Amino acid sequence: MKKQIMALVLLSVAGTALAAGKPCEELKSEIAAKIDAKGASGYSLEIVEKGSATDGKVVGTCEGGTKEIVYKRG
Repeated sequence: MKKQIMALVLLSVAGTALAAGKPCEELKSEIAAKIDAKGASGYSLEIVEKGSATDGKVVGTCEGGTKEIVYKRG
């Protein structure tokens, strides 16, 4: 059940996180606020170069599509 809720949170965040022109730190803060509002804890968001995410789930793109924000649990 917890995984299903987290999947729904990530999908809803990803839908709004595709604003490619936003600065990465601003978008990361918005995503974190949405995840926190759902009561999630024990996660991290990391800004990486596009295509370099090896583990975790990409939840947004920023800096004109050159970087991605990656969600990781734990």
